[in-house]
Amino acid sequence: MWANRDEFHFASVKMEGDFILTAFCHFNGKGVNPHRKMGLMIRENSEPGSRYADAAVHGDGLTSLQYRTLANDVTGEFKSSLTMPDVIQLERKGDTIIMRCAKSGNPLLETGRLNIAFKSPVYAGLFICSHDTGVVEKAIFHNVRIDVPAGEQVDGYQHPSASRLELLDVATGNRKVIYTTTGHIEAPNWSHDGKFLIYNSDGLLYKFPLVSGSPEKINTGGVGSINNDHGLSFDGKMLAISSSAKMPDGHSGSMVYTVPVSGGIPKPITPKVPSYWHGWSPDGKRLVYCAERNGDYDVWGIPSMGGEEVQLTKSKGLDDGPEYSPDGRWIYFNSVRSGMMKIWRMLPDGLYPEQVSFGPYNDWFAHLSPDGKQLVYVSYPAQVPANSHPHNQRILLQQQQINSSEQKVLAYIYGGQGTMNVPSWSPDGKMIAFVSYTYGDPNF
Repeated sequence: MWANRDEFHFASVKMEGDFILTAFCHFNGKGVNPHRKMGLMIRENSEPGSRYADAAVHGDGLTSLQYRTLANDVTGEFKSSLTMPDVIQLERKGDTIIMRCAKSGNPLLETGRLNIAFKSPVYAGLFICSHDTGVVEKAIFHNVRIDVPAGEQVDGYQHPSASRLELLDVATGNRKVIYTTTGHIEAPNWSHDGKFLIYNSDGLLYKFPLVSGSPEKINTGGVGSINNDHGLSFDGKMLAISSSAKMPDGHSGSMVYTVPVSGGIPKPITPKVPSYWHGWSPDGKRLVYCAERNGDYDVWGIPSMGGEEVQLTKSKGLDDGPEYSPDGRWIYFNSVRSGMMKIWRMLPDGLYPEQVSFGPYNDWFAHLSPDGKQLVYVSYPAQVPANSHPHNQRILLQQQQINSSEQKVLAYIYGGQGTMNVPSWSPDGKMIAFVSYTYGDPNF
Protein backbone atom coordinates (compact mmCIF):
# COMPACT_ATOMS: atom_id res chain seq x y z
CA MET A 1 0.00 0.00 0.00
CA TRP A 2 2.14 2.80 -1.31
CA ALA A 3 3.15 4.63 -4.50
CA ASN A 4 0.25 4.60 -7.00
CA ARG A 5 -1.07 1.05 -6.57
CA ASP A 6 -2.46 -0.82 -3.54
CA GLU A 7 -2.87 -4.54 -2.78
CA PHE A 8 -4.45 -5.41 0.56
CA HIS A 9 -7.38 -7.10 2.34
CA PHE A 10 -10.33 -4.86 3.20
CA ALA A 11 -13.54 -5.44 5.22
CA SER A 12 -15.81 -2.49 4.51
CA VAL A 13 -19.30 -1.04 4.30
CA LYS A 14 -20.63 1.73 2.08
CA MET A 15 -21.14 5.03 3.89
CA GLU A 16 -22.59 8.43 3.02
CA GLY A 17 -21.96 11.73 4.76
CA ASP A 18 -20.10 12.20 8.04
CA PHE A 19 -19.03 9.33 10.28
CA ILE A 20 -16.48 8.30 12.91
CA LEU A 21 -14.72 4.94 12.56
CA THR A 22 -12.98 3.67 15.73
CA ALA A 23 -11.19 0.41 16.57
CA PHE A 24 -8.77 -1.25 18.95
CA CYS A 25 -6.19 -3.24 17.02
CA HIS A 26 -2.89 -5.11 17.22
CA PHE A 27 -0.84 -7.40 15.04
CA ASN A 28 -1.12 -11.11 15.74
CA GLY A 29 2.40 -12.52 15.57
CA LYS A 30 5.91 -11.17 15.08
CA GLY A 31 5.51 -10.57 11.36
CA VAL A 32 7.98 -10.53 8.47
CA ASN A 33 8.10 -7.17 6.70
CA PRO A 34 8.44 -3.99 8.82
CA HIS A 35 6.21 -2.23 6.25
CA ARG A 36 3.22 -4.48 6.95
CA LYS A 37 0.22 -2.33 7.83
CA MET A 38 -3.16 -2.52 9.54
CA GLY A 39 -5.73 0.12 10.25
CA LEU A 40 -8.82 2.00 9.17
CA MET A 41 -9.53 3.22 5.66
CA ILE A 42 -11.93 5.43 3.71
CA ARG A 43 -11.71 4.62 0.01
CA GLU A 44 -13.52 5.94 -3.04
CA ASN A 45 -13.60 2.60 -4.90
CA SER A 46 -11.91 -0.80 -5.14
CA GLU A 47 -9.52 0.11 -7.94
CA PRO A 48 -5.77 -0.30 -7.10
CA GLY A 49 -5.14 3.42 -7.64
CA SER A 50 -8.28 4.72 -5.90
CA ARG A 51 -8.26 7.92 -3.91
CA TYR A 52 -8.21 7.09 -0.20
CA ALA A 53 -7.21 8.06 3.32
CA ASP A 54 -6.22 5.64 6.05
CA ALA A 55 -5.05 5.51 9.63
CA ALA A 56 -2.18 3.03 9.31
CA VAL A 57 -0.10 1.30 11.96
CA HIS A 58 3.04 -0.30 10.49
CA GLY A 59 4.90 -3.36 11.65
CA ASP A 60 7.83 -1.29 12.89
CA GLY A 61 5.49 0.97 14.90
CA LEU A 62 5.33 3.86 12.43
CA THR A 63 1.83 5.36 12.54
CA SER A 64 0.56 7.74 9.89
CA LEU A 65 -2.36 9.24 8.02
CA GLN A 66 -1.77 8.01 4.48
CA TYR A 67 -3.66 9.39 1.50
CA ARG A 68 -3.99 9.61 -2.24
CA THR A 69 -5.79 12.79 -3.30
CA LEU A 70 -5.73 12.02 -7.04
CA ALA A 71 -6.47 8.65 -8.64
CA ASN A 72 -3.31 6.72 -9.57
CA ASP A 73 -1.15 9.38 -7.92
CA VAL A 74 1.69 8.74 -5.45
CA THR A 75 0.69 8.19 -1.82
CA GLY A 76 1.42 10.89 0.76
CA GLU A 77 1.45 10.71 4.54
CA PHE A 78 1.40 12.64 7.80
CA LYS A 79 3.53 10.82 10.37
CA SER A 80 2.45 10.63 13.99
CA SER A 81 4.80 11.13 16.91
CA LEU A 82 2.97 8.27 18.64
CA THR A 83 4.24 4.84 17.64
CA MET A 84 2.38 1.52 17.74
CA PRO A 85 -0.94 2.76 19.19
CA ASP A 86 -3.63 0.17 19.82
CA VAL A 87 -6.57 2.58 19.45
CA ILE A 88 -7.14 4.34 16.14
CA GLN A 89 -9.89 6.56 14.80
CA LEU A 90 -10.66 7.99 11.37
CA GLU A 91 -13.35 10.63 11.01
CA ARG A 92 -14.95 12.07 7.89
CA LYS A 93 -16.39 15.54 8.50
CA GLY A 94 -17.50 17.05 5.22
CA ASP A 95 -14.40 17.02 3.04
CA THR A 96 -12.08 16.88 6.06
CA ILE A 97 -10.49 13.61 7.15
CA ILE A 98 -9.16 13.48 10.72
CA MET A 99 -6.96 10.81 12.27
CA ARG A 100 -6.69 10.22 16.04
CA CYS A 101 -4.88 7.52 17.97
CA ALA A 102 -3.89 6.47 21.48
CA LYS A 103 -2.38 3.75 23.56
CA SER A 104 -5.31 2.16 25.38
CA GLY A 105 -6.05 3.82 28.70
CA ASN A 106 -5.12 7.25 27.36
CA PRO A 107 -7.20 9.91 25.58
CA LEU A 108 -7.20 10.05 21.78
CA LEU A 109 -4.85 12.58 20.19
CA GLU A 110 -5.28 14.11 16.75
CA THR A 111 -2.31 13.09 14.60
CA GLY A 112 -3.29 14.39 11.17
CA ARG A 113 -5.99 15.92 8.98
CA LEU A 114 -6.44 16.75 5.30
CA ASN A 115 -9.14 17.64 2.80
CA ILE A 116 -10.38 15.15 0.20
CA ALA A 117 -13.71 15.70 -1.58
CA PHE A 118 -14.66 12.03 -1.97
CA LYS A 119 -17.46 11.05 -4.30
CA SER A 120 -20.31 9.32 -2.43
CA PRO A 121 -20.75 6.68 -1.28
CA VAL A 122 -17.34 5.71 0.06
CA TYR A 123 -16.08 2.40 1.37
CA ALA A 124 -15.14 2.52 5.09
CA GLY A 125 -13.62 -0.27 7.12
CA LEU A 126 -10.66 -2.29 8.32
CA PHE A 127 -7.60 -3.26 6.31
CA ILE A 128 -4.42 -5.32 6.58
CA CYS A 129 -1.49 -5.52 4.17
CA SER A 130 1.53 -7.85 4.45
CA HIS A 131 3.61 -5.77 1.99
CA ASP A 132 4.82 -9.11 0.63
CA THR A 133 2.80 -11.29 -1.75
CA GLY A 134 4.36 -14.44 -0.31
CA VAL A 135 3.43 -13.69 3.30
CA VAL A 136 0.16 -13.84 5.23
CA GLU A 137 -0.14 -11.43 8.14
CA LYS A 138 -2.83 -11.33 10.82
CA ALA A 139 -4.26 -8.54 12.96
CA ILE A 140 -6.90 -8.46 15.67
CA PHE A 141 -9.56 -5.72 15.63
CA HIS A 142 -12.09 -5.28 18.43
CA ASN A 143 -14.40 -2.64 19.88
CA VAL A 144 -15.06 -1.59 16.28
CA ARG A 145 -17.70 1.13 15.97
CA ILE A 146 -19.05 3.34 13.20
CA ASP A 147 -20.78 6.37 14.72
CA VAL A 148 -22.72 8.89 12.68
CA PRO A 149 -22.57 12.21 14.57
CA ALA A 150 -25.40 14.68 14.74
CA GLY A 151 -25.31 17.67 12.45
CA GLU A 152 -24.24 21.05 13.72
CA GLN A 153 -26.61 22.48 16.34
CA VAL A 154 -28.81 19.36 16.39
CA ASP A 155 -30.69 19.33 19.70
CA GLY A 156 -30.56 15.86 21.23
CA TYR A 157 -33.84 16.43 23.03
CA GLN A 158 -35.72 17.53 19.91
CA HIS A 159 -34.01 14.98 17.64
CA PRO A 160 -33.16 11.86 19.71
CA SER A 161 -30.60 9.48 18.29
CA ALA A 162 -30.59 5.75 17.65
CA SER A 163 -29.09 3.74 20.51
CA ARG A 164 -26.84 0.83 21.39
CA LEU A 165 -27.11 -0.81 24.79
CA GLU A 166 -23.60 -2.01 25.65
CA LEU A 167 -21.73 -3.97 28.31
CA LEU A 168 -18.08 -3.28 29.08
CA ASP A 169 -15.70 -5.71 30.77
CA VAL A 170 -13.76 -3.51 33.21
CA ALA A 171 -10.70 -5.78 33.33
CA THR A 172 -10.21 -6.12 29.56
CA GLY A 173 -11.98 -3.03 28.16
CA ASN A 174 -13.90 -5.24 25.72
CA ARG A 175 -17.34 -3.92 24.77
CA LYS A 176 -20.34 -5.93 23.65
CA VAL A 177 -23.49 -4.50 22.06
CA ILE A 178 -26.45 -6.46 23.47
CA TYR A 179 -29.32 -4.45 21.98
CA THR A 180 -29.76 -1.90 19.20
CA THR A 181 -32.75 0.25 18.38
CA THR A 182 -33.56 3.19 16.16
CA GLY A 183 -35.40 4.54 19.21
CA HIS A 184 -33.66 6.45 21.98
CA ILE A 185 -32.85 4.73 25.28
CA GLU A 186 -30.94 6.00 28.31
CA ALA A 187 -29.27 5.24 31.62
CA PRO A 188 -29.19 1.47 32.26
CA ASN A 189 -29.26 0.18 35.86
CA TRP A 190 -28.19 -3.38 36.69
CA SER A 191 -30.49 -5.56 38.81
CA HIS A 192 -29.37 -6.87 42.21
CA ASP A 193 -29.40 -10.47 40.96
CA GLY A 194 -27.55 -9.59 37.75
CA LYS A 195 -30.31 -10.94 35.50
CA PHE A 196 -31.67 -7.77 33.91
CA LEU A 197 -31.10 -4.09 33.21
CA ILE A 198 -33.55 -1.20 33.60
CA TYR A 199 -33.51 1.79 31.26
CA ASN A 200 -35.80 4.67 30.32
CA SER A 201 -37.16 5.42 26.86
CA ASP A 202 -39.80 7.89 25.72
CA GLY A 203 -40.89 8.67 29.28
CA LEU A 204 -41.28 5.03 30.36
CA LEU A 205 -39.14 2.45 32.17
CA TYR A 206 -38.20 -0.90 30.66
CA LYS A 207 -36.81 -4.11 32.08
CA PHE A 208 -34.28 -5.76 29.77
CA PRO A 209 -33.69 -9.46 30.64
CA LEU A 210 -30.13 -10.38 29.65
CA VAL A 211 -31.15 -13.90 28.57
CA SER A 212 -34.11 -13.09 26.31
CA GLY A 213 -32.97 -9.63 25.18
CA SER A 214 -36.61 -8.54 24.84
CA PRO A 215 -37.57 -5.26 26.60
CA GLU A 216 -40.56 -5.36 28.95
CA LYS A 217 -42.39 -2.22 30.10
CA ILE A 218 -42.43 -1.67 33.87
CA ASN A 219 -45.74 -0.56 35.33
CA THR A 220 -45.38 2.92 36.81
CA GLY A 221 -49.06 3.77 36.99
CA GLY A 222 -49.85 7.24 35.73
CA VAL A 223 -46.24 8.42 36.04
CA GLY A 224 -45.20 8.56 32.42
CA SER A 225 -42.60 11.30 31.92
CA ILE A 226 -39.69 9.47 33.49
CA ASN A 227 -36.21 10.87 32.84
CA ASN A 228 -32.78 9.26 33.08
CA ASP A 229 -32.33 9.70 36.86
CA HIS A 230 -33.52 6.36 38.25
CA GLY A 231 -31.99 3.48 40.17
CA LEU A 232 -32.33 0.51 42.50
CA SER A 233 -31.93 0.33 46.26
CA PHE A 234 -28.95 -1.67 47.52
CA ASP A 235 -31.19 -4.68 48.31
CA GLY A 236 -32.67 -4.53 44.79
CA LYS A 237 -36.27 -4.34 45.98
CA MET A 238 -37.15 -0.69 45.36
CA LEU A 239 -36.68 1.67 42.47
CA ALA A 240 -36.32 5.44 42.69
CA ILE A 241 -37.46 7.36 39.63
CA SER A 242 -37.59 11.00 38.56
CA SER A 243 -40.52 12.23 36.49
CA SER A 244 -42.25 15.47 35.63
CA ALA A 245 -45.00 16.52 38.02
CA LYS A 246 -47.23 19.53 38.52
CA MET A 247 -47.40 20.95 42.02
CA PRO A 248 -50.45 22.54 43.71
CA ASP A 249 -48.84 25.97 43.41
CA GLY A 250 -48.69 25.59 39.62
CA HIS A 251 -44.97 24.90 39.36
CA SER A 252 -43.93 21.84 37.37
CA GLY A 253 -40.70 19.91 37.12
CA SER A 254 -38.99 16.64 37.97
CA MET A 255 -40.12 14.95 41.19
CA VAL A 256 -38.57 11.91 42.90
CA TYR A 257 -40.79 8.85 43.46
CA THR A 258 -40.23 5.32 44.73
CA VAL A 259 -41.88 2.17 43.40
CA PRO A 260 -41.27 -1.59 43.84
CA VAL A 261 -38.88 -2.94 41.21
CA SER A 262 -41.67 -5.21 39.98
CA GLY A 263 -43.80 -2.12 39.27
CA GLY A 264 -46.80 -0.46 40.86
CA ILE A 265 -48.11 2.97 41.79
CA PRO A 266 -45.17 5.29 42.49
CA LYS A 267 -45.05 7.11 45.82
CA PRO A 268 -44.11 10.83 45.61
CA ILE A 269 -41.14 11.61 47.85
CA THR A 270 -39.75 15.11 47.29
CA PRO A 271 -41.97 18.02 48.41
CA LYS A 272 -40.65 20.44 45.79
CA VAL A 273 -39.58 20.50 42.14
CA PRO A 274 -37.30 20.21 40.30
CA SER A 275 -35.64 17.21 42.00
CA TYR A 276 -33.50 14.58 40.25
CA TRP A 277 -32.71 11.33 42.09
CA HIS A 278 -29.17 9.93 42.10
CA GLY A 279 -28.55 7.71 45.12
CA TRP A 280 -29.88 5.39 47.83
CA SER A 281 -28.19 4.98 51.20
CA PRO A 282 -26.96 1.37 51.70
CA ASP A 283 -29.55 0.79 54.44
CA GLY A 284 -32.32 2.02 52.12
CA LYS A 285 -33.46 4.71 54.58
CA ARG A 286 -32.41 7.83 52.68
CA LEU A 287 -32.26 9.23 49.15
CA VAL A 288 -29.92 11.88 47.77
CA TYR A 289 -30.71 14.00 44.75
CA CYS A 290 -29.92 17.17 42.84
CA ALA A 291 -32.50 19.91 43.31
CA GLU A 292 -32.94 23.54 42.35
CA ARG A 293 -34.01 25.69 45.29
CA ASN A 294 -33.79 29.49 45.35
CA GLY A 295 -32.10 29.66 41.95
CA ASP A 296 -29.19 27.28 42.67
CA TYR A 297 -28.74 23.52 42.13
CA ASP A 298 -27.39 21.64 45.14
CA VAL A 299 -27.29 18.16 46.66
CA TRP A 300 -30.18 17.39 48.98
CA GLY A 301 -31.18 14.40 51.12
CA ILE A 302 -34.52 13.05 52.32
CA PRO A 303 -35.92 9.94 54.07
CA SER A 304 -36.80 7.31 51.46
CA MET A 305 -40.37 7.20 52.80
CA GLY A 306 -40.71 10.97 52.43
CA GLY A 307 -40.34 13.77 54.96
CA GLU A 308 -38.22 16.86 55.45
CA GLU A 309 -35.50 17.47 52.87
CA VAL A 310 -32.04 18.57 54.02
CA GLN A 311 -29.60 20.67 52.00
CA LEU A 312 -26.16 19.01 51.89
CA THR A 313 -24.17 21.38 49.64
CA LYS A 314 -24.28 25.17 49.63
CA SER A 315 -21.51 26.09 47.21
CA LYS A 316 -22.48 28.49 44.43
CA GLY A 317 -22.88 26.80 41.06
CA LEU A 318 -24.02 23.34 40.10
CA ASP A 319 -23.62 20.36 42.46
CA ASP A 320 -25.08 17.20 40.92
CA GLY A 321 -24.99 13.41 40.70
CA PRO A 322 -24.81 12.43 44.41
CA GLU A 323 -24.26 8.74 45.18
CA TYR A 324 -23.47 6.90 48.42
CA SER A 325 -20.40 4.72 48.71
CA PRO A 326 -21.33 1.06 49.39
CA ASP A 327 -20.15 1.36 53.01
CA GLY A 328 -22.24 4.50 53.54
CA ARG A 329 -19.24 6.57 54.68
CA TRP A 330 -19.25 9.03 51.78
CA ILE A 331 -21.46 10.72 49.25
CA TYR A 332 -19.71 11.23 45.91
CA PHE A 333 -20.98 14.02 43.65
CA ASN A 334 -19.85 16.30 40.84
CA SER A 335 -19.39 20.04 41.28
CA VAL A 336 -18.20 23.11 39.37
CA ARG A 337 -16.85 24.78 42.52
CA SER A 338 -13.25 24.42 41.25
CA GLY A 339 -14.08 26.10 37.93
CA MET A 340 -14.42 22.80 36.03
CA MET A 341 -16.88 19.98 36.66
CA LYS A 342 -15.03 17.53 38.91
CA ILE A 343 -15.82 14.59 41.14
CA TRP A 344 -15.96 15.39 44.86
CA ARG A 345 -16.97 13.53 47.98
CA MET A 346 -18.28 14.55 51.40
CA LEU A 347 -19.57 12.98 54.58
CA PRO A 348 -23.27 12.02 54.53
CA ASP A 349 -24.12 15.18 56.49
CA GLY A 350 -22.41 17.35 53.88
CA LEU A 351 -19.28 18.12 55.91
CA TYR A 352 -15.65 17.95 54.78
CA PRO A 353 -16.02 18.05 50.97
CA GLU A 354 -12.87 17.09 49.07
CA GLN A 355 -12.01 16.94 45.37
CA VAL A 356 -11.47 13.45 43.96
CA SER A 357 -10.92 13.79 40.19
CA PHE A 358 -8.39 16.02 38.46
CA GLY A 359 -7.19 16.56 34.90
CA PRO A 360 -8.28 18.50 31.79
CA TYR A 361 -11.86 17.18 31.44
CA ASN A 362 -15.28 17.92 32.88
CA ASP A 363 -16.18 14.83 34.91
CA TRP A 364 -19.76 13.76 35.61
CA PHE A 365 -21.72 11.04 37.43
CA ALA A 366 -19.27 8.97 39.47
CA HIS A 367 -20.46 5.42 40.18
CA LEU A 368 -18.71 3.26 42.74
CA SER A 369 -18.00 -0.42 42.24
CA PRO A 370 -19.85 -2.84 44.56
CA ASP A 371 -16.67 -3.36 46.62
CA GLY A 372 -16.17 0.42 46.90
CA LYS A 373 -12.61 0.27 45.57
CA GLN A 374 -13.02 2.07 42.24
CA LEU A 375 -15.30 4.45 40.43
CA VAL A 376 -16.20 5.15 36.84
CA TYR A 377 -17.48 8.39 35.40
CA VAL A 378 -18.16 10.21 32.15
CA SER A 379 -15.72 12.89 31.00
CA TYR A 380 -16.57 15.69 28.58
CA PRO A 381 -14.05 17.77 26.61
CA ALA A 382 -13.03 21.02 28.27
CA GLN A 383 -14.71 22.92 25.41
CA VAL A 384 -18.12 21.80 26.69
CA PRO A 385 -19.39 24.24 29.36
CA ALA A 386 -18.60 22.89 32.82
CA ASN A 387 -22.23 23.02 33.97
CA SER A 388 -23.58 21.21 30.90
CA HIS A 389 -23.81 17.53 29.99
CA PRO A 390 -25.34 17.58 26.50
CA HIS A 391 -26.06 14.86 23.96
CA ASN A 392 -24.00 14.30 20.80
CA GLN A 393 -20.50 14.52 22.24
CA ARG A 394 -17.23 12.58 21.96
CA ILE A 395 -16.86 11.54 25.56
CA LEU A 396 -14.66 9.26 27.64
CA LEU A 397 -15.68 6.60 30.12
CA GLN A 398 -12.96 6.82 32.78
CA GLN A 399 -11.94 4.57 35.66
CA GLN A 400 -10.23 5.65 38.88
CA GLN A 401 -9.14 3.74 41.98
CA ILE A 402 -10.46 5.22 45.22
CA ASN A 403 -6.96 5.55 46.71
CA SER A 404 -5.48 7.23 43.63
CA SER A 405 -5.99 10.36 41.52
CA GLU A 406 -4.86 8.58 38.33
CA GLN A 407 -7.47 8.09 35.61
CA LYS A 408 -7.68 5.40 32.96
CA VAL A 409 -9.81 5.60 29.82
CA LEU A 410 -12.05 2.54 29.54
CA ALA A 411 -14.01 3.54 26.44
CA TYR A 412 -14.20 6.20 23.72
CA ILE A 413 -17.89 6.90 23.19
CA TYR A 414 -20.16 9.01 21.04
CA GLY A 415 -22.84 9.88 23.58
CA GLY A 416 -23.27 12.18 26.56
CA GLN A 417 -26.60 12.85 28.22
CA GLY A 418 -28.15 9.45 28.96
CA THR A 419 -24.98 7.40 28.41
CA MET A 420 -24.30 6.64 32.08
CA ASN A 421 -26.19 9.03 34.36
CA VAL A 422 -26.98 6.45 37.04
CA PRO A 423 -25.39 3.46 38.86
CA SER A 424 -24.66 0.79 36.25
CA TRP A 425 -22.18 -1.72 37.72
CA SER A 426 -22.96 -5.43 37.58
CA PRO A 427 -23.36 -6.88 41.10
CA ASP A 428 -20.11 -8.85 40.78
CA GLY A 429 -18.21 -5.67 39.87
CA LYS A 430 -16.92 -7.06 36.59
CA MET A 431 -19.09 -5.20 34.06
CA ILE A 432 -20.59 -1.79 33.38
CA ALA A 433 -23.69 -1.09 31.30
CA PHE A 434 -24.02 2.09 29.25
CA VAL A 435 -25.62 3.48 26.09
CA SER A 436 -23.85 4.86 23.02
CA TYR A 437 -25.58 6.79 20.26
CA THR A 438 -25.48 7.27 16.51
CA TYR A 439 -27.53 9.08 13.90
CA GLY A 440 -26.95 6.20 11.50
CA ASP A 441 -27.57 2.47 11.57
CA PRO A 442 -27.07 1.40 15.24
CA ASN A 443 -25.89 -2.05 14.06
CA PHE A 444 -22.62 -0.63 12.71
